[in-house]
Amino acid sequence: MTKEQAFVVARAVGVFIAAIVALLVSAYLFRISYPFVIAAFIAWLFSPLLKVLKIKFKFPSTLASLTTVLIGISVLGGIITGITFLIIYIVQQISDQLPGWIEQGAMQLQQMFNQLILPIWQEMNWFIDNLSGEQQQTLQQGITELGNQVGSILGNFAQSIANGMTNIVSGIPVFLFAFIFVILAVYFIGKDIGTMKASLQSRIPVGIQTKFVLFTEQVKTRVWGFIRAQLILMTITTVIVLIGLLVLDVEYAITLALITGLAEILPYLGTGTILIPWGIYSLVTGDIFLGISLLVLYVVVVIVRQSLEPKVLSVSMNLNTLAVLFSLFVGFQVLGVIGLFLGPALLVVLTILKDIGVITEVEQFIRHGFIEETPPDKK
Repeated sequence: MTKEQAFVVARAVGVFIAAIVALLVSAYLFRISYPFVIAAFIAWLFSPLLKVLKIKFKFPSTLASLTTVLIGISVLGGIITGITFLIIYIVQQISDQLPGWIEQGAMQLQQMFNQLILPIWQEMNWFIDNLSGEQQQTLQQGITELGNQVGSILGNFAQSIANGMTNIVSGIPVFLFAFIFVILAVYFIGKDIGTMKASLQSRIPVGIQTKFVLFTEQVKTRVWGFIRAQLILMTITTVIVLIGLLVLDVEYAITLALITGLAEILPYLGTGTILIPWGIYSLVTGDIFLGISLLVLYVVVVIVRQSLEPKVLSVSMNLNTLAVLFSLFVGFQVLGVIGLFLGPALLVVLTILKDIGVITEVEQFIRHGFIEETPPDKK
C-alpha cells in the first residue's frame, strides 16, 4: 500500500466515523429537544402560508404567526376529529351487531363442542380408564404442567397488555406537556423567523447555506411524494378489498372497504387489523367460506402492496426501484417493522445528498483530500 492509498483509507474511515458520531449526536439532541425540532418542522411546512400572510396580506409578524398556528391547530384538530368520528362510527356499528354476534357465536361454539370436542373427550375418558395407575398419574402431571405453561403464557400476555396500557396512560401528561411546547415554539419561530434566519445566515458559510436550501427543497418534494405514494397505495388497497367484498356479497361493502383502506395508516398490520380478526371470527362462527375468503383477500392485498410499493415509491419520490426494494428489505432485517419506514427514509436522504452534490464532494475529499483554494491574482 502506497502512502497516498493509506491517506485515502484513513480519510474514508474518518468520514465513516464522523457520520456515525453525527447520527448518534443527532439522535441524542432530538431526544432531549424533540418538541422544538417538531415545531421547526411544522413551521417549515407552514412557511408558505406565513409568507403569504406577511407579504400579500401585510400581516404583522405576530399576527401572521398567530394565524398560522391557529390554522395549523384547526387542521390538526380536523384530522383528529375525523379519525375520532370514524372510530366512534365503527364502535357504534360493532355495538349494534355485537349482541347478535355473541349469540350466534355461542350457538356455533356449543354446536362445535357437541359435534367435535365431546366425542373426543368421551374417547379420552375411555382411553384413560384403560391406563394403569402410574400411566394415569404421568398423564395427569403432563396435563397439569401444560396447563401451568398455558396459564403462564396468558398471564404474561395479560401483564404485557396491562403494562402497555399503563405506559400509554402515564404518557398522556408528557404528550400534553410536549404538545404545549410545540405550539408555543411554532408561534415564536414563526414570529421571529426573519430575525433567526438573518442571524444564521450571518454565521454560516454561503456554500453550506446553498446546500441546505437545496436539501430542504428536495425534502419538501420527497415528503409530498411519499404522501402521494401512500394515498395511491391506500386507494389500490381500498379498490381490491371493495372488489373482494362485492364478490363475496358482503353487506356495507363500500363502507367496510373504506375503513379497511384507512387501516393502511397503521404501521404494523394495516388491513390485517380488520381482515384477520374478521376472518378468524367467521371461521369460529362456522362461516368457513367467508373466513377463508377474507384471509385469502388479506394475502392478496399484502402481495399486491408489497409488489407495487417499491415501484410507486420510486415513481412518486424519484428513486431507483431496486434501491427502494433493497432499503425495504435491509430496513426490515435490521430494525423490524420500523425499518420499513426508516430504510426508505435513509435512502431518500442519501439520494438528496447525492443530487445536491454532497456525496460527490465527500468522494472527492476521500480521494484527494482538501482542495486548496487558489488565491486571487494581485494587480
